Amino acid sequence: MEISRRKALAALTAASLACSRPRRPNILFVMTDDHAVGHVGCYGNKLVRTPNMDRLAAEGVRFDASFVTNSLCAPSRASVLTGAYSHINGIRGNSESKDNIEKFATGMATYPQLLRKAGYRTGIVGKWHLNQDPQGFDFWCVLPGQGLYFDPEFIDNGKRRKITGYATDITTDLAIEFLKQQPAEKPFCLVYQHKAPHRPFLPAPRHANLYEGTELPYPATFDDDYATRRVAREAEDMRFDISLAGDYKDLPAKLSPEARKKWIYQRFVKDYYGAIAGVDENLGRVLKQLEDSGQLDNTLIIYTSDNGFFVGDHGWYDKRFMYEPSIRVPMIVRAPGGRRGATSGRITLNIDIAPTILDYAGVEAPGAMQGRSLRPLIEGREPADWRQSMYYTYYEDSWRLAGKGLEARSDPGFQFFTPHRIGPHRGVRTATHKLIHYYAEGDQWELFDLARDPNELRNLYGEPGTEAVTGTLKAELERLRAYYKDV
Repeated sequence: MEISRRKALAALTAASLACSRPRRPNILFVMTDDHAVGHVGCYGNKLVRTPNMDRLAAEGVRFDASFVTNSLCAPSRASVLTGAYSHINGIRGNSESKDNIEKFATGMATYPQLLRKAGYRTGIVGKWHLNQDPQGFDFWCVLPGQGLYFDPEFIDNGKRRKITGYATDITTDLAIEFLKQQPAEKPFCLVYQHKAPHRPFLPAPRHANLYEGTELPYPATFDDDYATRRVAREAEDMRFDISLAGDYKDLPAKLSPEARKKWIYQRFVKDYYGAIAGVDENLGRVLKQLEDSGQLDNTLIIYTSDNGFFVGDHGWYDKRFMYEPSIRVPMIVRAPGGRRGATSGRITLNIDIAPTILDYAGVEAPGAMQGRSLRPLIEGREPADWRQSMYYTYYEDSWRLAGKGLEARSDPGFQFFTPHRIGPHRGVRTATHKLIHYYAEGDQWELFDLARDPNELRNLYGEPGTEAVTGTLKAELERLRAYYKDV
């Protein structure tokens, strides 16, 4: 009898202790595709419709100097999952060629795998865009490859099924279904990733005519002549007026080159904004589900994009280059105990996302993770040793150069196989300057004074008076290469 009484008391004590422990926060990671930082309301754009993203910023922290380490879909997603640069995690390019199917490096852990081991329920819905099935998830339902906007096929825990509707809406339906199924006593991590606003931009029919009759403003660099930037001048496939004309069957004939360029731009951006409106509207649905279930204030919410995007900037579309529209991304964090309506100008990277999530979950980050937790910045603490510069690498198709002179292209007739004729490059960015090295382009360099030339129009490399800053940046570039083990 006494033994039974002691067992009952022990059980009550254990239950009491369990109830007294603070519940670990839920995680909601939201990622869009090609959403440029200049096209979110809370970042200053008054035309795009993003009230729910703006709400997150008002209730959390907006990071104003957030960058990707390799501006391309698959590498960026891999860096987010692993907290490591492309050369460490093994995913350097989109790897859509049958000749080069990249997979995660052996032994590379992702934050969902670590969370699941630590007792989290994990799920991913929407875009995946990596060459291997999702690992570390209790539930996964993802688009194959790029996926389709309308009536898409999904891979549902390994089985393909077609779902009728619009991809952004369907992805959200799946997200809400996952949220509704989570037990109240166990924390969850939901990776909620959209195809939108990836090109070709196809808004839902309800958003197709949001900007009808409106002429949207043109970027300051719309008519860039690339006068001091040889590599940029040669990247003609990046020019939307050249490459995107075939996307628009109703493009009027006999327009002047200037009028044709403006016509394509207006259609291009209006469709882009329509696709973004669908993402934001659906984000609102997910936030409502968290509110209705009483989980909102115990959920770490991160909103970002896999990379930036040239939305007519420099007369271009797409990404890849180490210019600001391509490498800067929105980063908005609403966290339990975090600041509200705050901003941070500290340099942050996509490799910081995994360590941040693990920090909030109380899980130790493995040594292979190269980023650091944003939690101090979210809570208003400023680490004295926070990074003062960022390192960027772009590798796609560098593997094709093996044996052809990777560090200095000797054959002037050699053509890269990338869709936009952009060769491998690396660089360093500080708060005031940027240095880019196109190491497979005959040793081409670019230097920009970001304080005086934020649009990166004038390459100062080699100009008299720049020797000191160039030397400092080259030394910092080599320091960062060694620090991140990219040697």
